[in-house]
Amino acid sequence: MTGGYGTIHGVGLGPGAADLMSVRADRLVRGARQVAYFRKQGRPGHARRIAEGLLRPDVVEIAMEYPVTTEIPLSDPRYNACLGAFYASCTERLMDAAQGGEDVVVLCEGDPFFYGSFMHLHSRLAGRASVEVVPGITGMAGAWNASGLPITWGDDVLTVAMATLPEEELVQRIRDTDALVVMKIGRNLPKLRRAVAAAGREDAAWLVEHAAMEGQRVTRLCDIEAAVPYFSILLIHGQGRRP
Repeated sequence: MTGGYGTIHGVGLGPGAADLMSVRADRLVRGARQVAYFRKQGRPGHARRIAEGLLRPDVVEIAMEYPVTTEIPLSDPRYNACLGAFYASCTERLMDAAQGGEDVVVLCEGDPFFYGSFMHLHSRLAGRASVEVVPGITGMAGAWNASGLPITWGDDVLTVAMATLPEEELVQRIRDTDALVVMKIGRNLPKLRRAVAAAGREDAAWLVEHAAMEGQRVTRLCDIEAAVPYFSILLIHGQGRRP
């Protein structure tokens, strides 16, 4: 069922700086009358902040507020059930907005198909509406460029891991790869520190906070003494073959 509905665009905004958006993303964001984005309750939302100053004066904003799930362990079936109901509700809101043939732009941090919430809408919208995705620069690309060093050389293998993984698995993945990116750090920093130390790679680990955003900071992991913000990424640069 796509007839009579506008196109829903998942638009990658990149890691944080508005001038790192693609030309296509900029055009869609500036031209859209209906703009949707995810956010936590009581907060503007990171994607919405990136688009500040770009939206047309008569824009209709569709804020999709995440349910509070911090009290539910990831392994608890209630976690997926809660988020599943949320994404289903968001899908219906987008379908309602696209009814009558008007397009909707969904603002997405980084790239929509790289650990982004839009993926959960895309799978539910498939076959119901026309959906198009605009790629964006990923947060991790912003992070390794902020570090001033290439993340991979030659035949280096790059692993992207989440700090939410069990500690034993983190140790294995950190030890067994050439180059490493770890995301979703936040409250998992103590566990990640232990895993990096157990893998014997403390001296090579860097932490990038707010890559390509205001307040960007690049620090050796061993020099971090306090908690870190959600938008933090750990890097271990590859040292592979080069001419």
